[in-house]
Amino acid sequence: MKTDIHQLVTDRIIDLIESHKTELKNLWIKKDGSGSLPTNFKTKKYYSGVNILLLWGACLDNNFTSSHWLTFKQAQEIGGRVKKGSKGTGVVYYNVMKKELDSIQSVGEKTEVSIPFLKSFSVFNLDQIDGIEVHETVEERTEFDANKLAEEILKYSKADIKEEGNKAFFRRSTDEIYLPSRNSFISPSHFYSTALHELTHWTGHENRLNRQYGKRFGDNAYAFEELVAELGAAFLTSEIGVISQTIPDHAGYIESWLKVLKNDKKAIFTAASQASKAHSFIMNFLPDHKKELNEDIQEGSEFMVAA
Repeated sequence: MKTDIHQLVTDRIIDLIESHKTELKNLWIKKDGSGSLPTNFKTKKYYSGVNILLLWGACLDNNFTSSHWLTFKQAQEIGGRVKKGSKGTGVVYYNVMKKELDSIQSVGEKTEVSIPFLKSFSVFNLDQIDGIEVHETVEERTEFDANKLAEEILKYSKADIKEEGNKAFFRRSTDEIYLPSRNSFISPSHFYSTALHELTHWTGHENRLNRQYGKRFGDNAYAFEELVAELGAAFLTSEIGVISQTIPDHAGYIESWLKVLKNDKKAIFTAASQASKAHSFIMNFLPDHKKELNEDIQEGSEFMVAA
């Protein structure tokens, strides 16, 4: 029977959310408390979309401390050895297959069509590999120090951000972001998490990425956009090295996400993809930004999600 990768990945994300409802933000961070986007150690490219969530989840479940990953073959190529008994983490990538079909317009003619498909392969965390050393450092900041990169992101986006009032929201009709004064937040990480959550909403405006969900999500469109914004904020806060603080702690909010995911097996792929697009859109405002997203190595292997 053909493996339904969309369903496998969706079930994995649902399991992660249901298993960590009371500590959901732990899905977005490493065990040492720092934020970091997962990276392919050999190519130096960052994973994108749903693969970020799968690799973060593997770090959470297995106490991995590294944000770096390699395929079995890549580890061998650079002198590493996957530890005996290690189980790989399944990641996915899209590809397109070209196929010639008989044209319905004329007998004997061929028409080439593109057929998109999803493929999976396994990667291993550097904690599972011997013979490779990497030195990761986390910049130390005092609790209320401003984050230079976060300030640059907000500045270079040129979004109309107003620090006034007591609510945080993006007003689509006037294309404005409203935030309470930064001094009213518990810490800078709370302020930046909130600001980047709203900035992700801002990217969905029709003058920018123009996110439209049509009838696909219906009454759940609001919950879906909030999930996109939360993932976008998680990706961005990992970029700047702070812990995302915007995850709500009331069950109703989380349940609305689960409802979307359970009703549509491709929803998490769409949400993570839209969040990655928003992340790239925002980061590309920075003059010296050269981050590359990993389009994922085309190395087939059994789809196996770390337990």
